[in-house]
Amino acid sequence: MTDPAKHQRMANAIRVLAMDAVEKANSGHPGLPMGAADIATVLFSRFLKFDPTEPYWPDRDRFVLSAGHGSMLLYAVLHLLGVEEMTIDELRNFRQLGSKTPGHPENFATTGVETTTGPLGQGLANAVGMALAERLLAAEFGDDIVDHRTYAIVSDGDLMEGISHEAISIAGHLQLSKLILLFDDNGISIDGPLSLSESGDQVARFEAAGWHASRVDGHNPDEIAAAIEAAQAGSRPTMIACRTTIGFGAPAKAGTSAAHGAPLGEPEVAAARVALEWDSQPFEVPADVRDCWRIAGLKTSQLRKDWEKRLASIDAEKRAEFDRRIRGDLPAGFDAAMLDYRKQLAVDRPKVATRKSSEMALDAINAAVPETIGGSADLTGSNNTRSKGMKAVSADDFSGRYIHWGVRELGMAAAMNGMALHRGIIPYSGTFLVFSDYARPAIRLAALMGNRVIFVMTHDSIGLGEDGPTHQPVEHLAALRAVPNLLVFRPADAVEAAECWQLALERRHSPSLIALTRQALPTVRTEYEEDNLCGRGAYELSPAGDDAEVSLFATGSEVEIALAAKDLIEQAGHAARVVSVPCFELFDEQSDDYRAAVIGEAPVKVAIEAAVRQGWDRFIGNRGLFIGMDRFGASGPYKKLYARFGITAEAAAQVALDRLAALS
Repeated sequence: MTDPAKHQRMANAIRVLAMDAVEKANSGHPGLPMGAADIATVLFSRFLKFDPTEPYWPDRDRFVLSAGHGSMLLYAVLHLLGVEEMTIDELRNFRQLGSKTPGHPENFATTGVETTTGPLGQGLANAVGMALAERLLAAEFGDDIVDHRTYAIVSDGDLMEGISHEAISIAGHLQLSKLILLFDDNGISIDGPLSLSESGDQVARFEAAGWHASRVDGHNPDEIAAAIEAAQAGSRPTMIACRTTIGFGAPAKAGTSAAHGAPLGEPEVAAARVALEWDSQPFEVPADVRDCWRIAGLKTSQLRKDWEKRLASIDAEKRAEFDRRIRGDLPAGFDAAMLDYRKQLAVDRPKVATRKSSEMALDAINAAVPETIGGSADLTGSNNTRSKGMKAVSADDFSGRYIHWGVRELGMAAAMNGMALHRGIIPYSGTFLVFSDYARPAIRLAALMGNRVIFVMTHDSIGLGEDGPTHQPVEHLAALRAVPNLLVFRPADAVEAAECWQLALERRHSPSLIALTRQALPTVRTEYEEDNLCGRGAYELSPAGDDAEVSLFATGSEVEIALAAKDLIEQAGHAARVVSVPCFELFDEQSDDYRAAVIGEAPVKVAIEAAVRQGWDRFIGNRGLFIGMDRFGASGPYKKLYARFGITAEAAAQVALDRLAALS
């Protein structure tokens, strides 16, 4: 049984630190930390396997605050447990520039924060990915080395977002029994009572998805503890709906939307101190309360040391492999495997769609890199993401390396973020490029966090043909290239596809998106080159015989068109060159001299891409010529569509020749 007085004092420390920090910042969300303080106190002091002296030891439990607006709950707990860098001064600097206590949790800014949350629902899906990663690694390395749980606190907003349906559904399908969600069921949203917009039964909803679900009093520590104990013993993922009062302890604002997203105000803070029987000054924690929290923080130290002994006792080769994966290093033989594969491509010169080229590359990659986990949003046969011998993951068998995500693009992408954050796994999965719109919020967070996640996006233009404009991406490449720290690759052939895959895997702190064709393309890189030319972002594929009068820039399926246009221009008596541009972002990282040399000094510059022009002026200038799309596509055979929209070698050559004539 819980010592009620001790528990209340520990929980009130969270409440008071939260309201003090929000008050000092004059910004923030005091309601959730005050309402969920009892939940957090029970979880962190009695159950969570977390060592504040080694916050990132591999077999720790993961905790996700999906309701990231309540960030002061997490910051207060990290401080109270004794995480060294979470000082009281950091709490005083809540929401200030450069602090370790940003408005919403940021894993790259704060030790002890597992993922970046705030956009509601995504933390829940991250937690699903973490729980899945734990099971995948346990299946390979054994429960003695990998045996931990994933906990998340979620809000009503998390559960209203559509991504929650996707995440809950896949977790229930895979029976991720070590995933435990604690729902801060406070009945309040920003606009007022939750009844204004929601009347569903969350417990019934989770049960229908294959979860165990229950309701408890979120201010009764014994009920919370009993529910967590039951969840730990269960064979299904668990959701515990904890009925709480938002802003608990604030006499006038508790239980109202006024406690949600604004400082309580000095009079209400003072009244809350009286109600909570808290006599200490702002940001002061009584020694007895601090001691209780620090003792709680020490409870996992021996568990960590025991785990370290178990790790040290296993086979040296297996231990080295586990350590390598957790560090994020690629296997020693990866480079050689890719060189051998690329040498063979120079001999074979296949004419295949780049989605097939990607599959061929994955056959080599997945044989050399055992930590890759593939998948698709119900488009396996179209995305070509399942390489030879890949066994599917199921609720009964986590030894596979392929996940059937179903039609859940956003849930898939956000879960992949969780898998990457867990470490030990490099996730990749596919869908159509046009459906990157569904996955965009998670792609953005992958870039913000610097996760090594690879998004395989096939059917990348009007080249997909008959499915028509609903499925033909036009604006998507430009929109994705606008995301900071996201590498967008569009390879022109099998050689470039292999190079792009290698670069994506080698990039530790950036996600990558590989855009691939449905239509077959010839090999344009016909000679073996040891250097990875795609690593430069853009390179001269076909030089001019003399000083170039025309420079043709292209990506993907349009490189073939650019090469044919070059021939036509040269037949008309003018020197032309072709530059392949597989990755804008990597080109931007090159030296000024290299970029100037690649762009060149030809008086006429033409870019060719079956997409919108946005972004291409860095190569061709605002007076450059563009062959591409300025409207949505149409349904029909792809060759007729290219002709219909003027994306042909003849059209590209003609505009170049017309410009040369105008300049003469």
